[in-house]
Amino acid sequence: MKKNIFIILFIFFLLSSLTAGSVMARMVAVKNDNVNMRSGPSLDKAVIWKLGIGFPLKVVKKSDDWLQVKDFEGAVGWVHKDVVNRSGHMIVKAQKKNNGKINIRNKPNTKSKVVAQAYYGVVFKTLAQQKGWVKVQHGEVTGWIKRSLLWGF
Repeated sequence: MKKNIFIILFIFFLLSSLTAGSVMARMVAVKNDNVNMRSGPSLDKAVIWKLGIGFPLKVVKKSDDWLQVKDFEGAVGWVHKDVVNRSGHMIVKAQKKNNGKINIRNKPNTKSKVVAQAYYGVVFKTLAQQKGWVKVQHGEVTGWIKRSLLWGF
């Protein structure tokens, strides 16, 4: 009898931790421009950042209708669940120190033509992913970027 209770409790604990982990591993993107990231889960809390459309965020924790999120630089804050969605977006995380550019190519390989370049912090809509490359779009520009240069989903 004690063995059965132990097994049931173990399964319950395992399922609970898997559910919490799946919420925490979730990525979201900001739906509109000028969205407030707050210091806590309330409209009364201070605005710590203004976020633009498509900005990708990793969900750390959930509290009622609020999500505690982390951005690509590690900043943590809170956004309301209604201001984000699951539309895939990536942000350029490479070349911060020397203000350099990364290449956007017409095909997913380093030998293909460069169609544009982007700086650190530029947000792209994710169109596809293939073997370490991401097909992205920003305005009129569409092309491929190495996945290791980006952060998001």
